Amino acid sequence: QVQPVESGGRLVQVGGSLRLSCTASGRAFSSYAMGWFRQAPGKEREFVSTISGSAITAYYSDSVRSRFTVSRDNNKNTVYLQMNSLKSEDTAVYYCAFRRRPDASSELSDYVDWGQGTQVTVSS
Repeated sequence: QVQPVESGGRLVQVGGSLRLSCTASGRAFSSYAMGWFRQAPGKEREFVSTISGSAITAYYSDSVRSRFTVSRDNNKNTVYLQMNSLKSEDTAVYYCAFRRRPDASSELSDYVDWGQGTQVTVSS
């Protein structure tokens, strides 16, 4: 079982940047695709970004494409989400999750191992 742990969330101003990290135990880290999702108050959890186990493939939601970048360091069992040009609508709890397959997916139901989430608040 992979247990993800997110970190890096905090209060940031509109237009600012933030990098989230997600670490996980497990010997087969590079075999798992990884997804970032977020949930704002009163809204459903939504897809943000995903990266394949090999890091060759990455996808983004329309709302964050060109502003967010996902990456991973399989030697450190860590995945990152670099968030630039943050907007107030990016405020949410951000979750990382691992899929027990190497191919990336934007479908929430494809992920079985979820972290506890980290709060990102973008203030004007």
